[in-house]
Amino acid sequence: MKRLFAAIKIHPTEAFASRYWSLRKHLKDEKIRWVDPDNFHITLKFLGETPEHHIPGIAVALRKAAENISPFQLSLTNTGIFGSSYQPRVIWISVDAPPDLAQLFENILGELENVGIVKDRQNFVAHLTIGRISSLDNKKHFQLIMDRNREGHIQKEEVNEFHLFESILMPTGPKYSIIESYPLGKLL
Repeated sequence: MKRLFAAIKIHPTEAFASRYWSLRKHLKDEKIRWVDPDNFHITLKFLGETPEHHIPGIAVALRKAAENISPFQLSLTNTGIFGSSYQPRVIWISVDAPPDLAQLFENILGELENVGIVKDRQNFVAHLTIGRISSLDNKKHFQLIMDRNREGHIQKEEVNEFHLFESILMPTGPKYSIIESYPLGKLL
């Protein structure tokens, strides 16, 4: 079994790194598991624990999903949270993207369904997780820092491909490795 997900890799710019490290510095006393910048990605589909003999079919499905989507650009903009302001669970960066991103997501779900992976009911909300909150000692301070960093363009990202990743859970945090990459558009 391998723990798998399909995602777009994000390559943080200096502006992104500055926002990220500023948040970490100002929230250093809180219990937040920060995502390593080398692991930044936008999840397209979490597959979870998957038998290894299913991987070739998944790879074919993902290759087909990429065929009719042209490369596109997305923008990473605002900072926000999932969960309520009383019980925040995740710190994320929002993603402004053309309709191609939503179409890629739909293609992936459709092609995976063709190989027996049932669609889940969750709506696709394009975002980049940067931290997972275990607990907060000072919710007012947390909210102040989030409000100060809420708005503003962070970076643009050219998307020419996405990947099938394996996630290996380690005591120091997950380790992601690319199993296969899928270029957008038909190969000539």
